[in-house]
Amino acid sequence: MAIDKNSFRNAMARLGAAVSVVTTDGPGGKCGFTCTAVCSVTDEPATLLVCINRSSQMNPVFKKNDVFCVNVLSAEQEHLSGIFAGCAGVAMGERFLDGNWGTLTTGAPALLDAVEALDCRVIGIKEVGTHTVLFGRVDAVSFHETPKSLIYLNRKYHSLPIALTVERQSSCAVA
Repeated sequence: MAIDKNSFRNAMARLGAAVSVVTTDGPGGKCGFTCTAVCSVTDEPATLLVCINRSSQMNPVFKKNDVFCVNVLSAEQEHLSGIFAGCAGVAMGERFLDGNWGTLTTGAPALLDAVEALDCRVIGIKEVGTHTVLFGRVDAVSFHETPKSLIYLNRKYHSLPIALTVERQSSCAVA
């Protein structure tokens, strides 16, 4: 028996997630959206997935361009979340005027001072319910040292300190 939509949304609100701006550029045009639905799939080869609403005007653009970049925001970049979520009333063409944008490998816009930018080529697409799941092979990664990452939890933004150096790896990995 499936649970109702509101119960599921309330449960997902308790699942903290990094806030990212997912971008693309290519024959379909240049665009980006705010996203917390990003997940690693495998590290061999490095692959992740991103979910985008099927009704979004950006959905066909991402499919046509066949590339995307996941730009994980720092706490200092919270305003970009609102801009790319469409809450600030900024037209798509003007959204890239704020921030230090460049490119890595695929040509998708990369926020060069994001916590990290994961530059991907689409290797699979799956339609599930209201969303399209894009699977991307990570071709390049860019890191930027920043003290705090932006997290979305319980329908609010939070900042989380980032350990800038890793002295030892745990023998117990989290999948």
